[in-house]
Amino acid sequence: METIRQALDALRQHKFRSVLTLSGITWGIVAVTILNAYGDGFHRTIMRAFDAFGKDVVILWPGQTSEQAGGERAGRRVQFEVEDAERIRAECPLVKNVSPEIVRRTQIATETRLVAAPVRGVWPSYGTMRSEAAESGRFLNDDDLRERRRVVFLGDHVRTKLFGNSDPAGQTVSINGMRFTVIGWMIKKVSFGGYFSPDDYCVWVPYTTMGDLWNNRYANVLVFEPIHGQAESAATAQVRAVLARYHRFSPTDKRAVIAHGREEFRPIVERITIGLQILLVFIGTLTLGIGGVGVMNIMLVSVTERTREIGLRLAVGARRGRILRQFLCEALTLTGIGGLLGIAISAVIVYLIGTLPLMGELFEDTTGRGDITMRLKPDTVLVSVLVLMLVGLISGFFPALKASRMDPVEALRYE
Repeated sequence: METIRQALDALRQHKFRSVLTLSGITWGIVAVTILNAYGDGFHRTIMRAFDAFGKDVVILWPGQTSEQAGGERAGRRVQFEVEDAERIRAECPLVKNVSPEIVRRTQIATETRLVAAPVRGVWPSYGTMRSEAAESGRFLNDDDLRERRRVVFLGDHVRTKLFGNSDPAGQTVSINGMRFTVIGWMIKKVSFGGYFSPDDYCVWVPYTTMGDLWNNRYANVLVFEPIHGQAESAATAQVRAVLARYHRFSPTDKRAVIAHGREEFRPIVERITIGLQILLVFIGTLTLGIGGVGVMNIMLVSVTERTREIGLRLAVGARRGRILRQFLCEALTLTGIGGLLGIAISAVIVYLIGTLPLMGELFEDTTGRGDITMRLKPDTVLVSVLVLMLVGLISGFFPALKASRMDPVEALRYE
């Protein structure tokens, strides 16, 4: 405590110089904190958009065989049937959910409006796998599938084109000349992933009902979800083995069934966003480092001005370690006060900023889900404090070391 008191007394003796040094440290910690908060918000927004496609979903596309197997020639086309989804569900313990999907593009109409959109026939489990959350109403359920109901779930863009901003639940639309009841519509989806067409531009009907509109014998794709993300590769191999057995191709033939899983791309996206976070923190640290150079210069000047004082203290028996600790404590006190001011200012700035635009305009989203939300999280503050401590230690160590190594005789002679 005595060392801290002496450090504060030394800072009070040079108020103007201390304030200038504090301003450099304060600005530096504001830069570190704000940039770190921005990077964290950017990471969360990108990953949220990435996961909106479906957190652990895998899309299987039928291809052509490239190997001879079971007496069949290579180059044979594979076609998915609804029975394949049943087989996967029954024979693949690593698969949590599965759904066939058939897609046809047609016109959807009300009495006064018309829009062209893809119609996707699926099982109810598809909604869970693909994160098709309802803004109003509900997604398809098992009764819809079993009873072959003529019900439809609308993407947000289709809903807007047909009904404006009103809630269409319970209204009737015409699909390929047949009347369907709207059971719900989807929350505006901010997602990087998509196939066939963005989800906002689509509508969904039960797979069985799709047979009333078109031939639904063959599915365009099969969609499944492994029991957890780490099981994606093993689950895909298990599914491919089941399909290979019934369609008579080699389980190792990856061209026969093409799998696109989210987990294989997730590490790439995370590395990109985390890399940006590290870059932003590095830039902020450089800014804080400039403030640290200011602290070091001030401490070196202070050591020079107090040379005789240091010499006298050493002459009367003060230990070199105590001298070192005092000057190091002065530097840490200076950076600590500046850091507290910087974090307080950062909290105010983050609160005032709130959100920053990122993908809202791209996805025509006004809810803010596609924008960067600035938050001063505990880990953000922790990173700033750790960087601050590092800068304070480096800035104060060399002047403190210089002070502790002075020769008492030479110091007392200093003019």
